[in-house]
Amino acid sequence: MEKRAPQPGRSVNGMDIGLSSCFIAVDDHDRAIAFYRDVLGLEVRNDVGFEGMRWVTVGSPTQPDVNIVLEPPAADPSTSPADKQALAELMAKGLLRGVIFVTDDVDAAFERISGAGAEVLQEPMDQPYGVRDCAFRDPAGNMLRFNQPRKE
Repeated sequence: MEKRAPQPGRSVNGMDIGLSSCFIAVDDHDRAIAFYRDVLGLEVRNDVGFEGMRWVTVGSPTQPDVNIVLEPPAADPSTSPADKQALAELMAKGLLRGVIFVTDDVDAAFERISGAGAEVLQEPMDQPYGVRDCAFRDPAGNMLRFNQPRKE
């Protein structure tokens, strides 16, 4: 019997499961807010400071139940100085995290984001797996992809 992916609004094995939050490490929250809010058009939903650290929650106005939390790279107090240094180096290379956004016009998204000065990793192109996509780095070095399902 073929297994199918769960459909939105349907339960999985008797449970309703959905995405609430994902986390992206950033080293400068003000620069991150300027990018995610002013360039991408996401709304700032929460901005919390605690013990010298800061967490900012952003999200798309069209997806009020899905959050992206911009977090400090080493928020766990048990992180050793050596691990903090390793995290900083990985973040600088863009190797910690990434997010894939969906859009109805990837070419317009590319023009807007590249026009704002974001580092381009890939210009829009048709992929063999059914999307047209492009990719950037955010100010902290995280990879962000933007895709649009292709009409066949």
